[in-house]
Amino acid sequence: MANRFQAEDRYADGAQYIGGRLRSGTSGRKQDIVNPATGERVHTYELAGAADVDDAVAAAREAFPGWAGATPGERSDALHRFASVLAEQAEDLAYAESLQCGKPIKLSTEFDVPGTVDNTAFFAGAARHLQGQSAGEYSGDHTSYVRREPIGVVGSIAPWNYPLQMAAWKVLPAIAAGNTIVLKPAEITPLTSLMFAEAAKEAGIPDGVVNIVNGAGRDAGERLVGHPDVAMTSFTGSTPVGRRVAEIATATVKRLHLELGGKAPFVVFDDADLEAAVHGAVAGSLINSGQDCTAATRAYVQRPLYDAFVSGVADLMATVRLGDPLDPATDLGPLVSHLQRDRVAGFVDRARAYATVVTGGEAPQGELKNGAYYRPTLVAGAAQDSEIVQSEIFGPVLVVLPFDSDDEGIALANDTPYGLAASAWSRDVFRANRATREIKAGCVWINDHIPIISEMPHGGYQASGFGKDMSMYSFEEYTQVKHVMYDNTAVVRKDWHRTIFGDR
Repeated sequence: MANRFQAEDRYADGAQYIGGRLRSGTSGRKQDIVNPATGERVHTYELAGAADVDDAVAAAREAFPGWAGATPGERSDALHRFASVLAEQAEDLAYAESLQCGKPIKLSTEFDVPGTVDNTAFFAGAARHLQGQSAGEYSGDHTSYVRREPIGVVGSIAPWNYPLQMAAWKVLPAIAAGNTIVLKPAEITPLTSLMFAEAAKEAGIPDGVVNIVNGAGRDAGERLVGHPDVAMTSFTGSTPVGRRVAEIATATVKRLHLELGGKAPFVVFDDADLEAAVHGAVAGSLINSGQDCTAATRAYVQRPLYDAFVSGVADLMATVRLGDPLDPATDLGPLVSHLQRDRVAGFVDRARAYATVVTGGEAPQGELKNGAYYRPTLVAGAAQDSEIVQSEIFGPVLVVLPFDSDDEGIALANDTPYGLAASAWSRDVFRANRATREIKAGCVWINDHIPIISEMPHGGYQASGFGKDMSMYSFEEYTQVKHVMYDNTAVVRKDWHRTIFGDR
């Protein structure tokens, strides 16, 4: 794989993809792409500046009439070809994703890439099924129907934790609905977003429909969000940055879609299958080295199972294999950067003053010492209002707290500003149903934690943002709904006119 994909060669002309071609940025500042497993440089490119964003928006605006005017069938056919191209390039995509992010290759190969291909195939079908209310004579004298129309140029910003999947989540519903897009990935993980856009061109999607600008948030990102020719902004990232995006977008009255931070509760009732809950907690908290906004971060365990749960999770975490992300035997790779590793370590180190680190809580030494690794970590004994319980850590850290009554468990689950995802573990259908009703989150899993599917929506409540990715619900974000109303009477002097002038 390494011999087939060399970033230095492939992106020698630059890491901006505008109007169907690669070019260099114009900011005058360089950005290194670093392999977080080794600290070695993979590629250096010039960041985008405001002028590059302007050019990308202009390319998207130019491409919009033709793409919006294509039939749903034509867009669907192009997306089906797109899915096929991505499937053909699956091995290279998985390698590049692991190289820039530090993901274990088995995660990239079995989750990130196939999920992206499936999402593309889903939207290929969805493009032909934009839904609206059926035509009818709702007033008696008129026929009404609903049109769904594309919004225009979409300016999207994606995070570094799932660069390929987030590119897909932003691009696919937008272009399936007839919009064009300028995507700004995280500047430290741009490779698979560029590959995704190149695959779109190979599939026959016209130049300018998908554009990529790789630049810093304060330069390229803010210019994109505030651009007068961008009709909609979609952002995935932290809640504090989301607030800034909202400030800029609302100043120009744009459509706004935000998928922000999370602090997912993992609620284990005393009738749960303990072994299943332990395995689910370890998998749900360590996926992508914990760099997942839906990852299990707060385990609330009813007191009869609490001690056994803590012991079981600690023992299972101790078996997790850290290593080279490109080794198929590796379970847990590094965090995306040393900066992120140190941020996670800071949360754990501060927690030692008020809680117990049951296992982990350190960076490995030896042959992994140059990478941004951090051991799977379990913390117990923290208070509900403590930093490690309330703040998003974004690392391989799980905090566990006990509860007594069902009321208390659900109340604790809801006791954060976030509301993106949650899970509840019980054999009792009534308990489980209560949890799905009362836990405030955009997704609640029962007896599992983390699976997502293209047909179902993803999005949050409260400080986790608003709007939905994936599924048919995403078209609510990327289309404008227009009511069309025809008079059926051919009557010149209508009765309702008399409410404005004259007599009946």
